[in-house]
Amino acid sequence: MESTYQNPLSITHIGDPFVLKAPDGKYYCYATSAPDGFKAWCSIDLVHWESLGYVYSLTEKSWGERDFWAPEVIYYQGKYIMHYTARWKENHSLRLGVAISEKPEGPFIDVFSHPMFDFGYATIDGHVFIDDDKRAYLYYSKDCSENIVDGRHESHLYVVELESNLLSIRGEPVKIAQPEQEWELRSGNEWRWNEGPFMIKRNGKYYLMYSANFYASRDYAIGYAIANHPLGPFQKAAHNPILYSTSPEISGPGHNSVISSPDGKELFIVYHIHTNPDCPSDDRQICIDRLLFQDDDTLHVLGPTNTPQPLPSR
Repeated sequence: MESTYQNPLSITHIGDPFVLKAPDGKYYCYATSAPDGFKAWCSIDLVHWESLGYVYSLTEKSWGERDFWAPEVIYYQGKYIMHYTARWKENHSLRLGVAISEKPEGPFIDVFSHPMFDFGYATIDGHVFIDDDKRAYLYYSKDCSENIVDGRHESHLYVVELESNLLSIRGEPVKIAQPEQEWELRSGNEWRWNEGPFMIKRNGKYYLMYSANFYASRDYAIGYAIANHPLGPFQKAAHNPILYSTSPEISGPGHNSVISSPDGKELFIVYHIHTNPDCPSDDRQICIDRLLFQDDDTLHVLGPTNTPQPLPSR
């Protein structure tokens, strides 16, 4: 009987993996996976995955035209709600959309014939967090394709409160992070990134995980910042990055989500690495590793690993 797993897992040719644990007890992985929509995979143990094929597909009625990226799905009020990135037909700029399904395996259907909001700039990597008081927040990246600061293209992280239906925003977005730590500047002086936000709450503190540097480089890596409120202010951890390339065989671990083991006793970080570490590109594959909080409330990853690891606890 199996007692271990080994990275990378069987989900290949993807990016930006997000894993949902659905009410049926199964795990569903959604990812950047096709030029005309999104594919998904299903598992009972976080290790062995079965392809479900397309769960969202481009149609004539779609507001997006291409660049379908970073889908995330939340089970909410009996529905499955997907927030995703695509390039808008109207102006060919990146925006966030929202689609709904009755089932985790889709099909997901767009709620609107347009993006869920338009702040006049490119937005990507939407992540929904619902606090204990039921207030909902959307974290996203103001994309560097259109955000130029002091002559540099930079991606910055923002948060905006959502209405209770998770389909529209309330209030104004708040800037919460930009590239500033030494490890986040390794892509050079012309292009810099903070993207792929993911929120964890623990003991009243808000841990915002994110990725930095160019996604198709070995320097792509993961850090986090802490706040006492979901709107910030956030302070980046001094020991960042917490997941990065540590050997020639592992390149560019990044854009993560976090999920619990089948018995709920362990936390796992789900992330992608480059399929060919000698030639980093948008061809990536999925990995999982254990995520731990230390006694001093700092966040740590037992990885990246590519050797046999104990199976997630059941």
